[in-house]
Amino acid sequence: MKTIILSISLLILFFTGCSQKEPLKLEKLNKISKAKVLKVDLNTIEGFYEDDLNYALEVFKKDCKRAKRYELFKEACSKANDYTNGSKFFTENFVAYELYNNNETNTGVITGYYEPLLKGSLIKSEKYKYPIYKTPKDMYIVDLSSVYPELKKYRLRGKLKGNKIIPYDDREAINERDDLEAICYVDDRFDLFFLHIQGSGKVQLETGEILNVGYANQNGHKYKGIGGMLLQEGVLQGYGASMQGIKAYLQDNPQRVDEVLYANESYIFFSKRSQGATGALGTELTPGRNLAVDRKYIPLGMPVFINTKNSVTQEKINRLMVAADVGGAIKGEIRADFFYGSGNHAELYAGGMKEQGRLTILVPKEFVPSNNKN
Repeated sequence: MKTIILSISLLILFFTGCSQKEPLKLEKLNKISKAKVLKVDLNTIEGFYEDDLNYALEVFKKDCKRAKRYELFKEACSKANDYTNGSKFFTENFVAYELYNNNETNTGVITGYYEPLLKGSLIKSEKYKYPIYKTPKDMYIVDLSSVYPELKKYRLRGKLKGNKIIPYDDREAINERDDLEAICYVDDRFDLFFLHIQGSGKVQLETGEILNVGYANQNGHKYKGIGGMLLQEGVLQGYGASMQGIKAYLQDNPQRVDEVLYANESYIFFSKRSQGATGALGTELTPGRNLAVDRKYIPLGMPVFINTKNSVTQEKINRLMVAADVGGAIKGEIRADFFYGSGNHAELYAGGMKEQGRLTILVPKEFVPSNNKN
């Protein structure tokens, strides 16, 4: 879960005489997002008023504890304290805009994530031998924005070699090192790999104590989804493209484990946390009510109504959520990761989640020009 400074603009579309969409900038949002959207009426959003909007309001208030640092939600967060009726609050204070891709479609990919529980120990042993590493002391983060403003949304991660900074180690190189500081050690290599994908989790020690661990940093290498790679190879037939299917395939083909896991050169470093799964917004995630998004398009703290379905049960998911997290694989205009929480059901639902869905953002009314409220 990365904190990256982005400078982007929110684009709102309007109708011309021939119904062609054209971008319209909202001046107050030009440093927050660059979403391409189309205004819609709340009454036309499937399932909006059937949702538990009172609970959605409580989650919004909870996330306002950090969202207030963004100018976008300062007034909305202040007003929220005067409401107990969620339907009334969201109807009176927001304008809805459905997100569109560059190809003018309004559907994208919705995946799921969860908070895994791993078994571990503070001491390395034959059983507990896979480390959860802290941020390495030899990793440097280079910010070039003061010299090259056009690079202000980029950060370089590297290490010193002589008097030069070179790219930091990839996953394979890190795995071969034994000089990095570990928070603890776990007993399952696959569970550790998926912890890197989820970004946070819990470790139950032999003593029964539970450690919360969360994203602290990343090695600077690009994330590559191994599921997509194995699907292209056609080897997951009979296993399924879920997290559980990938794990089963690798357990049946141990000779491929290194090759497949190392294909994803990205590596996540962790820190101890006092609370459970915490998103990039800085608040503890609420199962079923928080999303990970691409904040180039959806600002953290923004209410987002999602229309999709549960891949396992096939039940519709029509729900008002709050964007509270980001992820290395969550890129694109209509792209979100649904937080399922922790436990066996959360793992099952998140592991198999890959559905088409629609996203509608709720923009505070004070940021919408009066000539765009028609």
